[in-house]
Amino acid sequence: MTRPDQHDGGELDDALLDDTVLVVRRASASTVPDDDTVVRPRATAHDERRTASPVPPAPPSAPSVQASRRVHALRVGGETHRLEGPVVVGRRPAAPRVPTGLPIVLVVVPSPTGEVSGSHVRVEQVGATVVVTDLRSTNGTVVTMPGRLPVTLRQGESSVALAGTIVDVGDGNLLEILPPPRPSAHEGPRP
Repeated sequence: MTRPDQHDGGELDDALLDDTVLVVRRASASTVPDDDTVVRPRATAHDERRTASPVPPAPPSAPSVQASRRVHALRVGGETHRLEGPVVVGRRPAAPRVPTGLPIVLVVVPSPTGEVSGSHVRVEQVGATVVVTDLRSTNGTVVTMPGRLPVTLRQGESSVALAGTIVDVGDGNLLEILPPPRPSAHEGPRP
């Protein structure tokens, strides 16, 4: 069978025309299809190189961001953990299945009555802010900021925590957010 668009220009066979349905497509003014699909042209490697702005290298004398970062700490029982990465607290804490980059510190707390979930709460510093996240615990997490009423986090909910905040995970286990240490005199002023 010969398709009409591939025809060599001679006479068309009547039998072929009886069995073939010809559809004439009209060019529309819009290049967007009628459905929800949006078609965009692909960018070539040449286009990407041309539009990318060069990133200047950091000056060699500039101090590293990590070195100048002031890190809060978390007191759990008698132990203090610097929040250089996420800290997961629970009865039997486990690291997430998908790694997030920074190493995670796992802190085990006792729970004789089972009020504390396996992985109960995550505490991490994001920039200069400390974030407390309930990891879908069974009995909830109570966050008490200085001078405020206690707030119970729902499963999976997060809250910003200030220095001095107390986080109650149950069974008498209290976590305290500690402020970053003050810069010493030989470190100089903060930028």
